[in-house]
Amino acid sequence: MRVRVSGSRLFGYLWLVPLALLTALPLFWMVSASLMPGGAATTYPVPLVPHRPTLEHYVSLFERFHMLRYLGNSLLVAGSITLGSLLLNALAGYAFAMLRFRGRERLLRLVLAVLLIPVQITILPLFLMMRAMGLVGTFAGVILPNLASALGIFLMYQFMRTFPISLIEAARMDGASEWQIFWRIALPLSRPMLVTLGLLTFMSAWNDFLWPLVILTRQTHYTLPVALANLIGERVQDVELVMAGSVVTTMPVLLLFLVLQRYYIPVLLRGGLSGM
Repeated sequence: MRVRVSGSRLFGYLWLVPLALLTALPLFWMVSASLMPGGAATTYPVPLVPHRPTLEHYVSLFERFHMLRYLGNSLLVAGSITLGSLLLNALAGYAFAMLRFRGRERLLRLVLAVLLIPVQITILPLFLMMRAMGLVGTFAGVILPNLASALGIFLMYQFMRTFPISLIEAARMDGASEWQIFWRIALPLSRPMLVTLGLLTFMSAWNDFLWPLVILTRQTHYTLPVALANLIGERVQDVELVMAGSVVTTMPVLLLFLVLQRYYIPVLLRGGLSGM
């Protein structure tokens, strides 16, 4: 019996190793190609590693194509969306999980129904709203529509439902207001889910391409995905330069994902995202 279990695990590892290599290969080649001299990535056979590594494409990105400005724009937009989204989603999740008010169930069903609406359908109404508010071409026009999400509200609601109701009732009996209970009890207890939701929100905002492309009209306001798309259009023959831009766009999120894994992995293992 013991030998059969070990064999099953070994079989699983044998499947995981090639799958992991296949998954990592595009990322590896992207970094490798970004370090190759100009034209080396398009030779045949395609080299996997650079024979003479160089950082000239990264230098060119930051000196000629103002990549630092686009990096700052992306940090501003993704950071603002993440902070605002965490506060608003947590407030809504607390209201649905801990408060009893008329129409609560219907509102919750409405929030869940929003999850079924494709994002592309909302682009035109959102654009008209932003234009009416005079926010087209501004960072506020990118940030404002993304400050709350149905998925974030649902995740916070599911997590806060697990809190012991006796703890909340005890705080109310001691005279604490709902805001004090939310800020001093609910938010600290929600830290694992807040980190997980914050990471998912930051990744989504960082990689978002369609909405910034629609709403931003000036090149100086472009975020990294929009700037990278323009770079591909202008420099499609410079594969190494485009790969360097892809590395600059990908690495911050990848590093953040690795640094925060000890927070979000326990949430995933507990099934906190099972409703996704």
